[in-house]
Amino acid sequence: MDVAIVGGGYTGLWTAYYLARRDPALRIVVVEREFAGFGASGRNGGWLSNLLPLSWDTIAAETSRDGAVAWQRAANATVDEVLAVARAEGIDAQATKGGFLCVATSELQAARLRESVEEARTWGFGEEDLRWLSRSAARERVAADRVFGGTWTPHCAAVHPARLVRGLAEAVERHGVTIHEGTPVTEIAPHVARTPFGDVSAKVVVRALEGYTRTLAGSRRDLLPLYSLMLATEPLPDDFWKEVDWSGRETLSDDRRLIIYAQRTADGRIAMGGRGAPYRLTSRINPSHELARGVHDMIRHSLVELFPQLADARITHRWGGVLGVPRDWWPSVHHDPATGLARAGGYSGDGVALTNLAGRTLADLITGESSELTRLPWVGHRSPRFEPEPLRWLGVNTGLHLAAAIDERERRTGRSAAVLDRVMTRLTGH
Repeated sequence: MDVAIVGGGYTGLWTAYYLARRDPALRIVVVEREFAGFGASGRNGGWLSNLLPLSWDTIAAETSRDGAVAWQRAANATVDEVLAVARAEGIDAQATKGGFLCVATSELQAARLRESVEEARTWGFGEEDLRWLSRSAARERVAADRVFGGTWTPHCAAVHPARLVRGLAEAVERHGVTIHEGTPVTEIAPHVARTPFGDVSAKVVVRALEGYTRTLAGSRRDLLPLYSLMLATEPLPDDFWKEVDWSGRETLSDDRRLIIYAQRTADGRIAMGGRGAPYRLTSRINPSHELARGVHDMIRHSLVELFPQLADARITHRWGGVLGVPRDWWPSVHHDPATGLARAGGYSGDGVALTNLAGRTLADLITGESSELTRLPWVGHRSPRFEPEPLRWLGVNTGLHLAAAIDERERRTGRSAAVLDRVMTRLTGH
């Protein structure tokens, strides 16, 4: 075998796709414990966005200003790359490129969002990348309640995540890649992936497990499996959509610390997700953790805050899943020709587009192609490991409580919770 890819989510499938397109003679196999798209790839909020999980200042401090800008511009372009592949491969991902609208639900949030636009200008990003919208202009896009203005970027599309990943799996197989579902990998070593059914030997072995990296021997502290939960309303009536518009299917959030994210689905629902689910001791992953009622209730409360008209709307679906978070919030791509080991991950919830960028970058690295992608700052980056338990459990859950406390204090007082914010940043690195 030339390339064995462990993990049948977006990272693994995009890597297989671009390798197969690059060299159809390559023998490529994808090995997946459950089925293609079982994890975050099939459960996310459907934001095909240009978001990076860390600041330009942080990137520039470790690499260079030019490197930070190049990475952001590559992420911007990746949104269109995914949409182009979906069209070319006949993947019906129910995609609409309506951009990302971040509304300010307080004067404090409005001030921060204005500052983010000013900062973008100092980095060379113009109106075509990010713009400030007045209250009326923001509400023309989505007439949410308590809006004080907002920012909008065109570099985002709403997609149906499961349709995208299943369509991608079918495209990969059409290009000659074999996908073995129901095949857990227990260990990765140079040139080999070990399964209960026998070893898979290959010149290159790619680890593409994201939040499920902890299932590999010795990897429990490499990436944190953090739960993000979602819900979806019933299909909403036409008079609601006429009232709030949202005709462009913009993805929607606000500037709180404990993130929420929403989209208008193709079948007329609102799908909304949020963070806040507790981290489980020893990085445990269990289906019961996907239905934390308190977090789902918080998400519903956030939905009704934005759209009071939906106080009586039925919630028809609730679900969740784990994403992968590195200790320093840096996603990374790596390939060691000597051992044949490669990996990508750590997207911290921004992976719908970044996985495509990672797959293209891995294809270049594995085939020995020097390119603009292989010079991006995340290539070769090594994040520190997380602390051992129970320090990891204490630190992560304290960070989650601090984020909620910051949001509550700002909502109650209208003033910045600067001290708490500094403590949280010091504790979590984010």
